Amino acid sequence: MTARRVAGWRVDLSLVAIALVWGFTFVLVKKALDDISTLLFLTLRFVAAALVLSIIFRGEIRKANLRQSVGGGVIAGTFLFGGYILQTYGLRYTTPAKAGFLTGLYIPLVPLIGIIVYRKVPQTSELLGIVAAFLGTALLTLQGSVWRIGGGDLLVIFCAVVYSFHILVLGKFAPGSNVGVLTVTQIATGSILGAATCWWVEPARVRWTPIVWIALGVTSLLATALAFYLQTWAQQYISPTRTALIFSTEPLFAWLASFLWTGEVLSGRGVAGAALILAGILLVELKPVRIGQHQWS
Repeated sequence: MTARRVAGWRVDLSLVAIALVWGFTFVLVKKALDDISTLLFLTLRFVAAALVLSIIFRGEIRKANLRQSVGGGVIAGTFLFGGYILQTYGLRYTTPAKAGFLTGLYIPLVPLIGIIVYRKVPQTSELLGIVAAFLGTALLTLQGSVWRIGGGDLLVIFCAVVYSFHILVLGKFAPGSNVGVLTVTQIATGSILGAATCWWVEPARVRWTPIVWIALGVTSLLATALAFYLQTWAQQYISPTRTALIFSTEPLFAWLASFLWTGEVLSGRGVAGAALILAGILLVELKPVRIGQHQWS
């Protein structure tokens, strides 16, 4: 096996590890929210991650393109933190498995929102993916009457929309930016927004139980700081398409974690909805691949 191939496996496995950590944190965060208020949890998570990333990328501050990197990071970080707020509040009122699948809607939503932002009509596979994901969402979230959607489900769907804008913002600013500064600024922006709101938007409360410490450690160090670092490293070697395709396994890991930890089993309709959402994600992400033209490192 060549050194290049070994490096390719290391890249792929790194991204799979990130998706696994993100997927498993749905259950962990839901458990922790019994003992800590939502915004306080997010603030502590972002502050810890920002400190770690600042140490990792401390040498980047002396490099070029700081204005674009900081400006893009502030905008992207605002969307990112907004998405986390919606997702974390939604987790209070829906199951981890459903939250994981619904969050994955951001991938097929990107080309749809891109029609408005870039005035570019999606290709056929993108449209099929959007339709599949929409039908899957309906099967997974509609309860009883067709007009009734769980409040937690709706929050996570809005989270997916906000994440879509986050990706579009990064798509605009990332080319030519200082990746380290852009990464740190995003997370630092989230920590500042959290610190400015966690003490008055809702009553701040915390019981320092083991699950809170574990959740903060895993989400700040692994799911945020390390995940961003590994993703930055990995995307030096593979395309954004392949990266997103690997990340589409996150909803499956979210369901697996919920099954192992809480015994949650999706209904037949829920399984069908989850399968359609995953199919929509894969349709969108496989679309740009051309045999013989795209190198899968």
